[in-house]
Amino acid sequence: MTTVVKPHSHPLTTAEIAALALSLAHLGTGPQAVTARRALQHTLQHLELDDDVIAATLSTLIEPLPADVASRARLIADAITSRLMIRLHYRDARGTVSTRDVEPVTCLVHREYWYLVGVCRMRHAIRAFRFDRILAVEPTLTPSRPHLADRFLPFQRRRRSRAA
Repeated sequence: MTTVVKPHSHPLTTAEIAALALSLAHLGTGPQAVTARRALQHTLQHLELDDDVIAATLSTLIEPLPADVASRARLIADAITSRLMIRLHYRDARGTVSTRDVEPVTCLVHREYWYLVGVCRMRHAIRAFRFDRILAVEPTLTPSRPHLADRFLPFQRRRRSRAA
């Protein structure tokens, strides 16, 4: 069997990389997950890593999440796919624990951390929740409004509008 490799004409978008990485992240450390991570790493090889932030971020993308975080990531991914709100029990940077109802939009990685990006109903605003600070995720049956992920990725490079 011969594999034909076509030239990659369009690089993956930030949203596509985040979706692939999230899918891989909650697979765990089994043989398929290792092979899939290697494939993602191979896909990302064409990128020029002259930026330390990008290099650290891509390194995080191909590392498996700890088992407890991966379990929460599965619930988050299911909620994004099903467009259902989730209830997070979250510990912020100061150690304060709160319960948040969140309309999940997407997940992303920045440097060495995974984030859930969503609309926090308590704050009535977009918020990013670090995976390692999410203590628990409760699925709900409450529908979430549809949101386009590319509007909520704070770390991606934005196209600049041309001045007239």
